[in-house]
Amino acid sequence: MIIDVTVPMLPESVTEATLMTWNKKVGDFVQRDENLIDLETDKVVLELPAQQAGKLVEIIEADGATVTAGQLLAKIDTSATAEAAAPAAAAQDAAPAATPVSAAPVNQSQAGVAMPAAAKLAAEKGVNTATIQGSGRDGRVLKEDVAAAASALAAAPTMATTKAAAPVTAGDRIEQRVPMSRLRSRVAERLLQSQHENAILTTFNEVNMKPVMDLRNRYKEQFQKEYGVKLGFMSFFVKAAVAALKKYPVVNASIDGTDVVYHGYFDIGIAIGSPRGLVVPILRDADQMSIADIEQAIHDYAVKAKDGKLALEDLTGGTFSITNGGTFGSMMSTPIINPPQSAILGMHATKERAVVENGQVVVRPMMYLALSYDHRLIDGREAVLTLVAIKDALEDPARLLLEL
Repeated sequence: MIIDVTVPMLPESVTEATLMTWNKKVGDFVQRDENLIDLETDKVVLELPAQQAGKLVEIIEADGATVTAGQLLAKIDTSATAEAAAPAAAAQDAAPAATPVSAAPVNQSQAGVAMPAAAKLAAEKGVNTATIQGSGRDGRVLKEDVAAAASALAAAPTMATTKAAAPVTAGDRIEQRVPMSRLRSRVAERLLQSQHENAILTTFNEVNMKPVMDLRNRYKEQFQKEYGVKLGFMSFFVKAAVAALKKYPVVNASIDGTDVVYHGYFDIGIAIGSPRGLVVPILRDADQMSIADIEQAIHDYAVKAKDGKLALEDLTGGTFSITNGGTFGSMMSTPIINPPQSAILGMHATKERAVVENGQVVVRPMMYLALSYDHRLIDGREAVLTLVAIKDALEDPARLLLEL
């Protein structure tokens, strides 16, 4: 029996997706629930598992295709066995160029188009496939073509110094043009939206990190033994931010048309870098979470982001965000608000600096803090006091326990 493999229902507000790389090729046997291909949306990456076991007999849409919900992608023969599928797969491996990836006929317009394996190798080697004359069917660029071009590029510096050698096919100044991922496109769109629609101002302060660092160093080994997760600094910032937002609720609010929406909960977004770009998963009801709960949740999100396993619900919502440019060495920056939120806290690198305490110059581990806010809703007073409240809580962590 032949069954269709179709695009599943996409998350709400997502209209289309991009096919990434097929994990199976025509002739391969697939197990039930085995992931056939990942679908990249502007928010998350979705897996497409096989509904039944069988042989993959046809791939309709190739890597990189833009698809919509319900669209036909491939076909599986559920009557086939793994043993029967093996010879077909082996035969295709022996002559990959003879079988097109798509069932659609190939025409001359495909000349110069790189096959998926060739495109992947080109990205790794820094080769511009547009400059390569493909040797595949209808002029398509094959993996062997890219390998040859990469070898030529490797010899380019020596050839350039002699000035007498024949020019390298790809030239000695490399450019590579690749389409934006859906996530990167969406991030770009939202950042422009934020700057266009919000009246963004940023206020700065500095915090002495010694009290938090001393507390962490004192308990980090015991903490990890007890909870199975490392004690970091982000959990202290989350707790300090929640305490400040409770004092100044307008910073936790958002604008909806001509209304101001005051949120009676604290859903804190934590900016995390991933192979696909910046993502901001949400710690829901962060005011009800312990330090251990926060650290575990952040660890789990980081792993899911690295593996591309974040779900749409992980990224939806949020009333306030925190981003840590200090991880990469940033000393000071002005973070951009994540709409429809009205404020975002920026952390930076901790550096030892000379400061004055009680009339004496001492060395302390200092960090600059930045709070960007939407001035349409939040006045400078509330923004400054919010940042001061965060600073005070971090410089005297006992305040967090006593809710002072």
